[in-house]
Amino acid sequence: MSTLQRAKVQAKAHPLAVDAVLAAGVLACMVAGSFVEPRHRDTVSWALRTPDPLSLVLMVLGAAALVFRRRAPMTVLALTGTVSVVESVTGDPRTPVAMSAVIALYTVASTTDRPTTWRVGLLTTTVLTGAAMAAGPLPWYAQENLGIVAWAGIGATAGDAVRSRRAFIQAIRERAERAERTREEEARRRVAEERLRIARDLHDVVAHHIALVNVQAGVAAHIMDKRPDQAKEALAHVREASRSALNELRATVGLLRQSGDPEAPTEPAPGLDRLDELAGTFRNAGLRIEVARTDQGTALPAAVDLAAYRIIQEALTNVQKHAGPHAKAEVSVVRVGPNIEITVLDDGSGEDADPASGGGHGLLGMRERVTALRGTLTTGPRYGGGFRIHAILPVKNRTPTGEDPA
Repeated sequence: MSTLQRAKVQAKAHPLAVDAVLAAGVLACMVAGSFVEPRHRDTVSWALRTPDPLSLVLMVLGAAALVFRRRAPMTVLALTGTVSVVESVTGDPRTPVAMSAVIALYTVASTTDRPTTWRVGLLTTTVLTGAAMAAGPLPWYAQENLGIVAWAGIGATAGDAVRSRRAFIQAIRERAERAERTREEEARRRVAEERLRIARDLHDVVAHHIALVNVQAGVAAHIMDKRPDQAKEALAHVREASRSALNELRATVGLLRQSGDPEAPTEPAPGLDRLDELAGTFRNAGLRIEVARTDQGTALPAAVDLAAYRIIQEALTNVQKHAGPHAKAEVSVVRVGPNIEITVLDDGSGEDADPASGGGHGLLGMRERVTALRGTLTTGPRYGGGFRIHAILPVKNRTPTGEDPA
């Protein structure tokens, strides 16, 4: 920290001491000015004089009042103005007691608003000048009387300029603090959105593959003694499902790694191009699935493609878990104008045919994905039994911020 900066810090920490030093300096200037008398003849010259004792007392009172100028600026201005009026009426020759009133007027202007500065400045100038012109020992047109107007105007103008500069600097600081808070809030919001997205992905991956592993393991345990060949096939499906789960978990968790961590998997996120593979994993688990597509050739944004895949994956997982052992699922992917519509139906008649009654987060995750893409999601039981999930996703996705979530 430089010497100037340290001095500013000390001045802010001890304002009363600074004002005392200022008052002493003003008193010294007034006393020095009271011993000098200008002479105006052919040329301007200066002569020494002896001030009146009353003038010296008035100078001391005016300077002493300046010590408290920050605590009570209006009171100090009234006191120094009164002292200056008394000196201008009684002083002969006149001494520069009005200097204390000018400093007090500067303080008022620097601590109040502009209308108050105008009113107080005009009142102070009128009183001081009027008293000097009307009751002073000098002619009303003397330059000493007119000089009071100039000095009062300088004090008020300087104080108003200082106040304006302080307000400008404070506004810049508040704007910078507000911008910093906005950046921090935006960062927290993005972190929360990313955390929610990763939670949805983890739920979809775990729920899907663990459901398949559970079904295939149950099948293997049931037929292990009677049909070992089929049991081995079921266990092979268990191993394949667990491997797929591990791969997707590794890819998802890889997003959390830092820049210095080992390289994360570069496998692209799944999309509708892997729909047949997804349906095959459920068929291997014993679920009957029919897939109908009329969207071939449609290029989907990465976020829409991933959301469509995850919605179908979660819907089929719910069918596997809730619709009963003899349920049948129908999946349709249709391009309708600017949107792509995804429908998953089942005819389940199990005791827990409604996925919403399971207390999980599958349907909530679907709705969050669709809402993030400005789409719509409709879910509910079907007439006659079963459940229906219908999602409409815009092909040209628009997020609330206008950014592509991919």
